[in-house]
Amino acid sequence: MYVAVKGGEKAIDNAHALLAKDRRGDLNTPELSIAQIKGQMALAVNRVMSEGALYDPDLAALALKQAQGDVVEAIFLLRAYRTTLPRIGYSEPIETKTMQARRRISATFKDIPGGQLLGPTYDYTHRLLDFSLAADGDQTELQSGNLHCLQKPNEITTDLSELPRVTEILNQEGLIESSPSSCNPDKDHVGDLTREPLEHPSRRDIRLQNLSRADEGFVLALAYSSQRGFGTTHPFAGEIRMGDVEIEFTPEELGFPIVIGQITVSECEMITQFTGSKSQPPQFTRGYGLTFGYNERKAMAMSVVDRSLRADEFDEPRTYPAQDEEFVLGHSDNVEASGFLQHLKLPHYVDFQGELVNVRGLRAKIKQDAPNQDDQEANTP
Repeated sequence: MYVAVKGGEKAIDNAHALLAKDRRGDLNTPELSIAQIKGQMALAVNRVMSEGALYDPDLAALALKQAQGDVVEAIFLLRAYRTTLPRIGYSEPIETKTMQARRRISATFKDIPGGQLLGPTYDYTHRLLDFSLAADGDQTELQSGNLHCLQKPNEITTDLSELPRVTEILNQEGLIESSPSSCNPDKDHVGDLTREPLEHPSRRDIRLQNLSRADEGFVLALAYSSQRGFGTTHPFAGEIRMGDVEIEFTPEELGFPIVIGQITVSECEMITQFTGSKSQPPQFTRGYGLTFGYNERKAMAMSVVDRSLRADEFDEPRTYPAQDEEFVLGHSDNVEASGFLQHLKLPHYVDFQGELVNVRGLRAKIKQDAPNQDDQEANTP
């Protein structure tokens, strides 16, 4: 039970003013622009877009600026804005096979058709602070000629229609389960978690939507737990891709799809050994992850958890947290989790008074019973 806070409107207004002052910081320092955040804090922007379920780098950058860099708060802001937008329909499923790739790697085969495409990655950097960046070192590096080895952007982009999926190599020998899209019993109906309440057990399409919007840290921890032994999924990275895909929409008045734009996505397909069951032969199985933007770590963690949640499909016992659908899906949303935690800051005066009376009564009862207990011990021979 909450009670109204009286006389607090002026205090709240002052709190808002202080927040605006803190957000702006030192007035002698130039203010951050949306373009700067979008261009130089792109990975944070990508996370906000993915977990905010709205692809718009400008709005995600604005949310980060308004939230002072608090990613969870920025995600909340973006989702809240998303609810105000009209929905005119659903786009066609994106086709990642035709992705214009900027990164494409595999940890299962060294020599893959089309080769490995490293792209922009921190994988090979030294985890040492680069103090030259504190003195505009990025401009110094750009002007030093160290980037002569880079191709032009349009030469880096590769048409993935020339790069077959790595899992197709295993599929040629029948060593991997059939593509999840081909075994979907209801291809024509894809759920919408933003309009339909989450129910258990849920279909895989709903689970994947939940994981794509889920808190990266939570999903990462679950994937890590499975790898450490609190789960049965210790996979290989079959393929990781990052690049641009076209978005198609079919207007009712036209009756055929048209391209309305491009978005950047990260896709990961994990491969896990399966020793077989009474109904299925030994084979490799899949875990899948897809996120907005360059969000590779999230896509990888998502694919590990996706495979863990498919335990029932392979007659595997659900023993570990990462396999428990209700636990995973019910606690993965950082907006819900943050709200439930932070509601504890609201007035709970009546609730606490009730518990205070209860604790005082329990302590009084213990004191009242204590002399009687002493007398019984004294009379015991």
